[in-house]
Amino acid sequence: MPTARAKLGDLVLAEADTWETVEGNVYFPRSAIKDPNVFVSSETKTYCPWKGEAEYYSVKNGDNVVKDAAWYYATPKEKAMNIKDHVAFYKSKVQVTVD
Repeated sequence: MPTARAKLGDLVLAEADTWETVEGNVYFPRSAIKDPNVFVSSETKTYCPWKGEAEYYSVKNGDNVVKDAAWYYATPKEKAMNIKDHVAFYKSKVQVTVD
């Protein structure tokens, strides 16, 4: 069974054997988050017509902070309920692999 993994440098942010894929993005269940302390709430919010309002996290790795590296839908619309309680990462900021 494949494993999805999100890493920032050598720091594993999330790892899961089950996940959701939406629009090419891997959504990790919150239980897959390795250390919630590295996630810092951001004031950034965006809106998707079919998923709803996305909220963001910046990620700390030592002194390095990657702004808005991850997002989630706290209250997704009905068509996106499969990603409720899931977190996705920008592939341009965090290495996301499935192997």
